[in-house]
Amino acid sequence: MGVSKKRISVRAFVAGEFIPLDQVSDPRFSKKVLGDGFALRPLDGRVKSPLEGEITLVFPPHHMIGMKTKEDLQILLHLGFNTVELGGRPFRSNVKVGDKVEVGDLLSTMDIEAIRSAENVDITCALVFVNGTEKGAILEYEVFGRVKAGDIVCTVTLNEES
Repeated sequence: MGVSKKRISVRAFVAGEFIPLDQVSDPRFSKKVLGDGFALRPLDGRVKSPLEGEITLVFPPHHMIGMKTKEDLQILLHLGFNTVELGGRPFRSNVKVGDKVEVGDLLSTMDIEAIRSAENVDITCALVFVNGTEKGAILEYEVFGRVKAGDIVCTVTLNEES
């Protein structure tokens, strides 16, 4: 039995500005309590699948979407900080738990202007690898600055036993 390395390309789930996770306003994310990852400040409201996988969570106000890959890498997309206070109004989910998705599939839409104009809400969206530490994930960032939805943002390397 040996260990092989599996590389997974993770794409931008919205068009926007790349932000290192440790620079976001929400301490649960900036301190990486939920896992390592990255953030994007969106320029449009179309949220697309960053990788191939299965939907594992659509939180009722529709501001959080969970996914897992065939390698069992679990990710959480968090759409804005403090957006739970908006009661789901700016979000429309296109997926449900159990759906299989491909890279670029539309997961959700959000009303960017409604979120921007709300008090005490930050439009910044985050992607975290919930079980990345457990899986021995190594993240390599490919881009900084402005990205288009679908651009490769990072590559995750996992050690897999064969």
